[in-house]
Amino acid sequence: MTGDSALPRPGAAPFTERTPRVVAARKLTRRAEREKTGRFLAEGANAVEAALEYGGTVYELFVTERAAAQHERLLIAAREAGVPVSPITDRAAGGLSETVTPQGIVAVCALVDRPQETVLKPGAKLVVVLVDVADPGNAGTVIRVADAAGADAVVLAGDSVDPHNGKCVRAAAGSLFHPAITRIRDVDAALKACSAAGLRTVGAHGYADTELDQVTFDEPTAWVFGNEAHGLPQGVLETVDLAVKIPMYGRAESLNLATAAAICVYTNAMASRVATT
Repeated sequence: MTGDSALPRPGAAPFTERTPRVVAARKLTRRAEREKTGRFLAEGANAVEAALEYGGTVYELFVTERAAAQHERLLIAAREAGVPVSPITDRAAGGLSETVTPQGIVAVCALVDRPQETVLKPGAKLVVVLVDVADPGNAGTVIRVADAAGADAVVLAGDSVDPHNGKCVRAAAGSLFHPAITRIRDVDAALKACSAAGLRTVGAHGYADTELDQVTFDEPTAWVFGNEAHGLPQGVLETVDLAVKIPMYGRAESLNLATAAAICVYTNAMASRVATT
């Protein structure tokens, strides 16, 4: 490292997997503990940087010696923000990670989801709604897509996965801290909230009559995507303002959720941008 070390307590022994603060943090890999404490783990440089930069509440940053050397800038940013930086052993880092090769830098953060009334309100232009999406990797990837496309918010409705799940956080690659995120258990209530905010609800459905290239995007839109295996429930398809399918020009029968979401959301975002320039 250069200049003043960003690591606190120079020469102090790093925390081990048995250190009480590490033990408490490890419990956050379980959803019940996250819900109980209002905290979750954000692993990796992208997620840590986003948490520090975009105003997320970071309670503590754990870092191995190797990761500290690689990410001194993040440690300095944490120190300047008043976030405690705690050195840990590689074994402790392994306990805080749900991956085979831990990155060695993990932040304890406040949950990012917000009340629906602060997220779904007039003025939003593009919203993504996930209904009963079960795979955290898919959910995280769609959150990243929504962020890249400039979406205002992401709604996890029904039985959708917890966005603070470790795999979801990693797949979002820092984007978890950018668009507003809310969770609404009642799917019908989620769709009504979108409509009340002035958003046209458009459901992605492989057997819809209307194809994506036939749609104009001249009004605020909430894209609604369903479960990876079963798609959108019939009740949702009957509720949305419009059901749309992606045209298939080759032999593929269908697209996976994240790919379909990327095509739909980006088509919407690009068309809206062209219309306003």
